[in-house]
Amino acid sequence: MSRSIRVLIADDHAIVRKGLCALLATEPGIEVIGEAGDGQEAIAQAQSLEPDVILMDLVMPRTDGPEAIRQLADGGSKARILVLTSFAADDQVFRSLKAGALGYLLKDADPEELVAAIRRVGRGESALHPAIAHKLVRELAGPRDRAGPARLTDRETEVLKLVARGESNRAIAARLSISEATVRTHMSRILSKLELESRTQAVLYALREGLVLLDETGPLAAA
Repeated sequence: MSRSIRVLIADDHAIVRKGLCALLATEPGIEVIGEAGDGQEAIAQAQSLEPDVILMDLVMPRTDGPEAIRQLADGGSKARILVLTSFAADDQVFRSLKAGALGYLLKDADPEELVAAIRRVGRGESALHPAIAHKLVRELAGPRDRAGPARLTDRETEVLKLVARGESNRAIAARLSISEATVRTHMSRILSKLELESRTQAVLYALREGLVLLDETGPLAAA
């Protein structure tokens, strides 16, 4: 049996934390291991508890969510960040994703969407609310003039398309008859060549360049 996804909830509203705890307590394979009421506490809890996924609010006292994400990444934290917030302002979206968040959900998402997003982020995959995906396709900063599909090999382009369609490394490896390690190597080269920082940015790049359509991305668009 696989290990449960260990989740840390960071939100400055106690009622939100308790509600999330109650929801996730009913989900098999997900375990809430801690709560934090602000960004500094989230950083401290992440260091001591080593969660797999952090549900991170953005507007919190002392240290806000995007800054907490940045500090966790700079500190070498292996926790994967799923932003869960009421805000979809451009600066908050860009700061969070550039800092290293893998997912971004709004608090009006259905419980089923949240659970699915936690599982996806726990596997190292992207999970974006549709409103955020549409916003970022056009607006996320990227090296358009320095990088393009022609810089990728045919196999790298193929891998990028499959990633953008929501395929996991395991599924891509099976489809292309290669190892998961080879898929990871291709992704590393793709990010390096396109001067991108994350799998999420690679997906958005593929959308922006027309390698895939938004309705083909499935889990990315549907979170």
